[in-house]
Amino acid sequence: MATVKAGLIQVGLKGDTSGTPESIREKMLEAHIPFIDQAGAAGVNVLCFQEVFTQPYFCPSQDAKWYAAAEKIPDGPTVKLMQEYAKKHSMVIVVPIYEEEITGIYYNTAAVIDADGKYLGKYRKTHIPQVAGFYEKFFFKPGSSNWPVFETAFCKLGVYICYDRHFPEGWRALALNGAEYIVNPSATVAGLSQYLWKLEQPASAVANGVYIGAINRPGTEDPWNIGRFYGSSYVVNPRGEFLVEASEDKDELVTADMDMELVREVRNTWQFFRDRRPETYGRLTDL
Repeated sequence: MATVKAGLIQVGLKGDTSGTPESIREKMLEAHIPFIDQAGAAGVNVLCFQEVFTQPYFCPSQDAKWYAAAEKIPDGPTVKLMQEYAKKHSMVIVVPIYEEEITGIYYNTAAVIDADGKYLGKYRKTHIPQVAGFYEKFFFKPGSSNWPVFETAFCKLGVYICYDRHFPEGWRALALNGAEYIVNPSATVAGLSQYLWKLEQPASAVANGVYIGAINRPGTEDPWNIGRFYGSSYVVNPRGEFLVEASEDKDELVTADMDMELVREVRNTWQFFRDRRPETYGRLTDL
């Protein structure tokens, strides 16, 4: 398909974090559904939500209450619901949620659903931060997904999640595995990361000749108040050019038309893959 329409949805937290994870999930899904239908009406082919999109970003806490937010993939309620919407709109949907493999083993995961509603597989966040305000190792086991690329109805799709984006190796692995479009659902707050937000992913798009969709939630979340999630979801092309950018503070759907022929054109122009010297890179895995 020469042109693929990407859609990204960013939504601030709905509900009170003193409530149950189940009640918050219901409110977040209710807030997303009008945007999903809007995306379908706009002809979006590939839709993605923000990191752990049905919940607050609960990682400033170390509260076991939030383990109850985890769901089975693909048999949990959120993935099942999104399969219905994917089929309804003939739209690929990337579903980033908290995953329970078994009781006590939890991952930060994105499920990928094809345009016919079929579950294609999942990517589990590889790099897990553990710094003040981001105590993710309390909640998530590191994934080891072997850089899956999903053959969807519209493009070859890869997923990288939030903190992963700081590690160039994964972008390259996804591109070498065939990805043409990579989404990066995130939850990141103003401060050091905001400068990097508009730097790293365009640079990774250029280095790997891919489109990248970056999604971040807006707003603040009580009671943790670790900072302002600054939205600014965007799509960049393989030249690192911004095709669309969301606001910093609104619930919003943004869409962009991606000319997939540009992937081949850019890669053939720069020839970064041809000129790689992987036989000299042993040091990257020695340490």
